[in-house]
Amino acid sequence: MAQLADLNLRIRSKNAGPFTITVDIFCPDQACFDRLCKSFRTSAVASALGLPESEIRRFEIESLRVVKLSFPRPVVQGSRLDRDIHGAQFAVLFEHITVQ
Repeated sequence: MAQLADLNLRIRSKNAGPFTITVDIFCPDQACFDRLCKSFRTSAVASALGLPESEIRRFEIESLRVVKLSFPRPVVQGSRLDRDIHGAQFAVLFEHITVQ
């Protein structure tokens, strides 16, 4: 087993509006994409984020070799309690998720 950070891929998180964060996982080749689709569990993401799995939307875009996940922001973007207005820090959480 390995962590996402151990694979040769790029993880990018970003703001997707005032209520949503999107994380894109870019795979360098088809083999990596196939492995990620097979062994990367949405339940692991839910656990890392402390969210119910039902709140995470997952998209596997084979033509781009990207797995995209969208989920609710912990607080509304730009609010007094928002510590990451761009949503860029969520990518770090994903690096430590285990895949087979």
